[in-house]
Amino acid sequence: MRTLDRLNYLKQSGKLSWNILARGRYDFTYDLMPVHSSNMPLGKRINVLRSGANLIYRRTQAWSWPIHIHVELTNYCNLRCLVCPTGSGRLNRQPAFIDPALFDRVMNEVGPYLLTMSLWGWGEPLLHPQLADILRITQNRGVTTFLSTNGQNLDDETIQQALIKYPPTYLFVCLDGLTDETNNLFRTGSKLAPALAGVRQLAKMKRQKNSRLPVLQFRYIVMKHNEHELPQVPEFAAENQFDEIVIRTLSIIDAPEDAHRQLIPDGEKFRAYDYANDKRISRTDFVCEKAFTFPAIFADGTVVACDQDCSAQQPIGSIADGSPFASTWWSKRATETRRQIRDNPETLSFCKNCPFKDRETKDCNCQYIDLRSVYN
Repeated sequence: MRTLDRLNYLKQSGKLSWNILARGRYDFTYDLMPVHSSNMPLGKRINVLRSGANLIYRRTQAWSWPIHIHVELTNYCNLRCLVCPTGSGRLNRQPAFIDPALFDRVMNEVGPYLLTMSLWGWGEPLLHPQLADILRITQNRGVTTFLSTNGQNLDDETIQQALIKYPPTYLFVCLDGLTDETNNLFRTGSKLAPALAGVRQLAKMKRQKNSRLPVLQFRYIVMKHNEHELPQVPEFAAENQFDEIVIRTLSIIDAPEDAHRQLIPDGEKFRAYDYANDKRISRTDFVCEKAFTFPAIFADGTVVACDQDCSAQQPIGSIADGSPFASTWWSKRATETRRQIRDNPETLSFCKNCPFKDRETKDCNCQYIDLRSVYN
């Protein structure tokens, strides 16, 4: 969040508060996508308002439960993406997948207050051996869920059945090329065929069930080697029966600058950062909100203030032993970590390379296209 965004939020706070408290409705954007939370129970309405107040004052002792959360289903992957900590071998954690019983505890405790839940982290979530159990637990909770995949095992019938029987709200399929050659330059080891076959089959299964979920979204990171394919992306996505497209910029995620620099596209509007004299411009008007509203739970039960702390250098606690999430969220360690992120972010590597801090806008996406409105 930029300082200007924060001021605009304050200007709209009266109207937002009325819609949330009186109508039980909150309309917002997530990665440029319009998200609508309606018919919220009273407890969630109050929590959203308290969360907003906490963003204004940025208290290190949180006033509210999280309104967004990352839950890492696995921290291992079947690809080797160039700047990903997992793909490049820099993730300093043991391979793990989240225990469905632990996940169920989280949903029962935190779920009543959440607007969104992101079901991925530093691994490929569709590799979870009990994916159907995880997705079943998310159903009928009043939470918008996002599941992101590289699509490499999306043609697996068992996975397709799980995604249709217990659908996430959105399924992000991340493909960064319209040919295997292009896609494989960044997502090393990838093939388009299983991902596209899986999407087409899911679209067919949705029609058979007369269901709109999961929303099938094509995600495309613009880089120097795939920039030339951008004009063909909408037609390609429509032909393969996606519902939406999101065009993304490539941000640094606790990765060396030189590993990122070779991938920067020529088109300035597709760059994650602005540059002057061949150096990234460092902005000073960034206001971190993740540590106050959007924590992450890693596959082994470790809780971090921000998912960008990929190797859990600064954990705020663990719920693996059966401890409630509340004891971590409101712990002394969580308070100290938020204070460090708020007051001295330069002391933390994941803050130094924050993918949002030096961006002109608050989103990593630069374009959203609803194919249903374009082609229907």
